[in-house]
Amino acid sequence: MAAKLRKGDQVIVLAGKDKGQKGEISSVSPQSGKAIVEGVNIAIRHTKQSQTDQGGRVPQAMPIQLSNLAIVDKNGKATRVGFKMDGDKKIRFAKTTGDAI
Repeated sequence: MAAKLRKGDQVIVLAGKDKGQKGEISSVSPQSGKAIVEGVNIAIRHTKQSQTDQGGRVPQAMPIQLSNLAIVDKNGKATRVGFKMDGDKKIRFAKTTGDAI
């Protein structure tokens, strides 16, 4: 099945503690149905000191469910993703504006 959300997409959070925040997807895990969005769902990780790293409290973006994310269209609004054929290629498009993503 084609992926509606991919790495590099600008998305907005629809539900949860970070509702309304926008960010870019840095990685997607289709098996677990989650994605990591830069600057969203931040948790503090305590790391041990090593020879290369000072250690301490490090903020880290945690995975968020794909169902809680929506892609942002050119107007800056959340939109759903549709698929259509453009010649012999399958492309994604924004349902609100109809523009290709």
